[in-house]
Amino acid sequence: MPEIVVFLGPSLPRDKAEQILQADFRPPAKRGDLFKAAKDGADVICLIDGVFFQDCSVAHKEILYALEHGIRVIGASSMGALRASELDVFGMEGVGEIYQAYKRGRLVSDDEVALIFEPFTWEPLSEPLVNIRFNLDNAWQRGIIDTTTRDRLFRCAESFYFPERSYERMMQAAEGRVAAEMLQRFREFINTERRDFKMEDAIKALLMVKAIANESIEV
Repeated sequence: MPEIVVFLGPSLPRDKAEQILQADFRPPAKRGDLFKAAKDGADVICLIDGVFFQDCSVAHKEILYALEHGIRVIGASSMGALRASELDVFGMEGVGEIYQAYKRGRLVSDDEVALIFEPFTWEPLSEPLVNIRFNLDNAWQRGIIDTTTRDRLFRCAESFYFPERSYERMMQAAEGRVAAEMLQRFREFINTERRDFKMEDAIKALLMVKAIANESIEV
């Protein structure tokens, strides 16, 4: 069984992650944590969550160090998706829609995946902009809201500092700028059909790592 280290925080509850994969789960990565995992003997490192503003973020050179030493490094969902889009040409493996959006240049800023969370349980306390963006797109593609509503709602969400973002705050800010009927339709959509894209991508990454582990066992 390969030594697997996963850096995970608010993107996916720990108990759900453990149902998918047996691994050494560690808190969101800060500067130096991937280097330490490599030195500890990891065969596979899965970077999902990492710190952005409260501490120094994961350095590119420590990921490159791991890759140069034959360690597979998987990135998805949050900091992992951002770093994978920057370093996949060197061998880091990106997974999921958020990684693809960074890779295509649709997402640029780390602000898109930033959020605040409860420091002991990792429970999210704000909504990441990328989830808002993708859910607005889904509602627009399905004809639930029109283009003007989608764009104005997104600008409202984007205008808030990341710890203050939520669907309700966004919709309150849009009152008077968006038709009341459109707001109600989007509110109903969010209440019943919204998706957590960061969580979905985190699950995809863990399933990929699980497949890698199973391949190793079979060999």
